[in-house]
Amino acid sequence: MNLVTLQFKTTNDFSWNLDYVETLINKAPPTSFILAPELALNNYAYNRMDDAVEITARAIKLFKTLSQNKTIAITLTTKKESQYYNTLHIFHKGEIVHTQSKIQLFVLNDEKVHFTAGTASDMKIVDIDGLKVGAMICFELRFIDYWQKLRGADLILVPSMWGKERKENFETLTKALAVANQCFVIASDSANNDMAKGSGIITPFGDELRDDNKEYISKIVDVQEITKMRTYMDVGIN
Repeated sequence: MNLVTLQFKTTNDFSWNLDYVETLINKAPPTSFILAPELALNNYAYNRMDDAVEITARAIKLFKTLSQNKTIAITLTTKKESQYYNTLHIFHKGEIVHTQSKIQLFVLNDEKVHFTAGTASDMKIVDIDGLKVGAMICFELRFIDYWQKLRGADLILVPSMWGKERKENFETLTKALAVANQCFVIASDSANNDMAKGSGIITPFGDELRDDNKEYISKIVDVQEITKMRTYMDVGIN
């Protein structure tokens, strides 16, 4: 299986961002599993929330097409009635197979003011062609209860806009998540100037592939590593 994490700068031109994400996705070979940074199409554009919702509608149509032979995970700004949500979408075989809105909204950037928190029950392990996939969005990585909630996943996604002042925290926590849950982790962080980068692919053993100089990072992995690790170091994860 080919895992891909994207790490690029999001501009103020939402259409350009969508086109650029499409370019990066097209680099990935068929059957790849691709993760983009949190709100990669529009950032926290609080003064342009309806513009963000508009680009989300366009993006959903595009990603359904691009996911015919790939799996794409990306968080998008959504709106229900008068409330806005930061919502992860997973596209697979031309369909949306899972959504979950961010539960733990970040406290230092007014996210709680502009977004509504998601529902905890939506954070769950989903089966995608036999692969057990879970996700936590950025700040949620700091909450150990969610690590337990996703115990047993084969792959955990961490889309983020994680500040550069806490870069070491991000890299330490995503590696520890892979080791503790004995699974693969894809971490995707923004490359904007105030962001940490640190995107990477981490194995169940804790081996890391990261490169802050790349916008596209990929690694072919053997999912049997999960079974081997859980058998070799049995801590009760099935």
